Amino acid sequence: MNFFVVLNGKRMKQIVLIIVSAFFTAWIVYMENLVQVPVFSTKEGPKAVYKGEKDIALTFNIGWGDEKAAPILDVLEKENVKSATFFLSGAWAERHPDLVERIVKQGFEIGILGYGYEDYTSIEDTEIRKDLAKAQTAFGKLNIKKITLIRAPTGHFDKRTLKIAERFGFTVVHWSIDSEDWTNPGVKKILTNINKAAPGDIVLLHASDSAKQTAKALPDIIKGLKGKGLNFVTVSEMIANGKAKSEEVR
Repeated sequence: MNFFVVLNGKRMKQIVLIIVSAFFTAWIVYMENLVQVPVFSTKEGPKAVYKGEKDIALTFNIGWGDEKAAPILDVLEKENVKSATFFLSGAWAERHPDLVERIVKQGFEIGILGYGYEDYTSIEDTEIRKDLAKAQTAFGKLNIKKITLIRAPTGHFDKRTLKIAERFGFTVVHWSIDSEDWTNPGVKKILTNINKAAPGDIVLLHASDSAKQTAKALPDIIKGLKGKGLNFVTVSEMIANGKAKSEEVR
């Protein structure tokens, strides 16, 4: 006996639309989760640091603006914080050599945040290399030549980024605690985001002009972390003082 299933055109279109929509939704969820993976490494290859074993590392990204960096440096000086890592874009550093000089004079570590604001996962290898080389040149002109750390400008990176960074002699640095200060959620929310910090965490903060509440939140951030008995160190010091954690890129 033969059986036949008859579907009209309208019904078939609905089924196809449902399948396509489900696939598209699953893909978006997958990509969002991939972007939020805190750190990556390749099997038996270069790695990205996102967490240490002890102490705490405050890191500040600066990509643009000339209003927020100085107040943040003022707070760090007033609160007697002598160790932090600033990831600076080469373009910003060229425009603000005075602030770069102050960061160095206060004893803080400098890492590279690329040159321009490029998403390394969406450009070709040659463009990544050009961006990093341009940043190196910019810092070299400012007499800052022994930079060993980089952070992907948008926070997104992949296996290619890790391999290219390794060829340049760089270690890619991510973070384990995101303050989300760039969204300006309010001082209380920034403090709540950082309050979960524990020994070995690398904290992401910003000193670009888009982060309008960071300087105001910083004194209480420092007080809270000191209250937990955490010592402030640079990322390089954290790496040197213990094993850095990483995860595999899939």
